[in-house]
Amino acid sequence: MATMANMWIRSAQRLSNITQIHATRQVSRSAHKSRFWSTTASDTNSQTNAPKTSENTESIDASKSEIAQIELKWKEENSKLEEDLKSFKDKYVRSLAETENVRRRMIKQIDDAKAFGIQGFCKDLLEVADVLNMAVDNVPKEEVPKNIHLKNLFDGLTMTESQLQKAFNKHGLVKIEPKVGDKFDPYVHEAMYQVPTENKESNSNVAAVNKIGYKLKERTIRPAIVGVFKA
Repeated sequence: MATMANMWIRSAQRLSNITQIHATRQVSRSAHKSRFWSTTASDTNSQTNAPKTSENTESIDASKSEIAQIELKWKEENSKLEEDLKSFKDKYVRSLAETENVRRRMIKQIDDAKAFGIQGFCKDLLEVADVLNMAVDNVPKEEVPKNIHLKNLFDGLTMTESQLQKAFNKHGLVKIEPKVGDKFDPYVHEAMYQVPTENKESNSNVAAVNKIGYKLKERTIRPAIVGVFKA
């Protein structure tokens, strides 16, 4: 019994020693870890709170210089782009104006071509109208009622002249028929001779009409041939 008791006592002492050793090791490990993290944090704080060195200052100055150069370059490019924009806008506006002018000129030319395309043909027909007018004027009016054949001829000439004038009016061809005493207009009259007069108020007025003129849509294609007074 004593032997068994001794064995139990020795086992308990061994177990107690082992427990103490293990606890001592755990405390040592914890202390080591605490010292490690404390040292790391201290190093980090010291690095964070450390004053700037000359290298850091030079790096910051270089960065500022690069930023300034980039800003200057950006301003130059922006100014150039603005100038190009103004130039393109001015060219665009001028192009629009020129295109509009060309369009208006083309429309006017087309309208003139439609209106005055028959101008040459009208000039040729004016000679026919002059011959008809001369024929009607030269018929002796007092003989017309007496001669049935002359009357029929006169009526035919009058009707032909009337239909021709209607055709002229339909296409915008109208007579220029000045009267004696009208003011001379160089745009529609052509003075062939002068007639002396003592009336100064009649100076340069129409004195006689030798041939009527014609206008095609407000454009004079043949002026009226007239004589004018000269005081």
